Amino acid sequence: MGLPQFVLASASPARRRLLQSAGIEPVVSVSDFDESQVQLSDPVELVQTLALRKAETVAGQLSDALVLGCDSLLTVDSEIYGKPASPEEAIARWRHMRGNTGILYTGHALIDQPHQRTLVRCGMTKVEFANVSDRQIEAYVATGEPLKCAGCFALEGRGGLFVEKLSGCHSNVIGLSLPLLRQMLSELGYDIIDFWQ
Repeated sequence: MGLPQFVLASASPARRRLLQSAGIEPVVSVSDFDESQVQLSDPVELVQTLALRKAETVAGQLSDALVLGCDSLLTVDSEIYGKPASPEEAIARWRHMRGNTGILYTGHALIDQPHQRTLVRCGMTKVEFANVSDRQIEAYVATGEPLKCAGCFALEGRGGLFVEKLSGCHSNVIGLSLPLLRQMLSELGYDIIDFWQ
């Protein structure tokens, strides 16, 4: 039996670019799962459940695929931050985040259809934010970038300028931990290099 098709159950261009940079060209299949159906207060449980629901939604439309679902959020002072709903909310969040430390959680769910197995894991990375000015916050929010991101910043974009330090996996902060993906594939009996294009 050949390798299953590698499917990314995510609309995130950043996740797709991460996989491409690692030599994997995924088939992108957006789950359109309604995240409001899941209400959990524990960040690990929340991102893992959402990642799994996204992967399951896509896997239900396919056969013989390896389906990866992911979901990310940031916590600052134990408060959960997903994508901000408005520029005003993004500015308020950044005023709280600046000079502070958060934890970026990314849930990973990998469904191996050929062998009917599923793995769910969570990557965690500590993020230390710079003490940015009101003017910098307002200019950053005006770019629109933080409105598209869990945690209100894109490490691989302009938001990277406002991060002082990371402790842990940097790709996890972009939305997909490449080391964790390698480990999960290995646990399922695959070698990540076999998926290189």
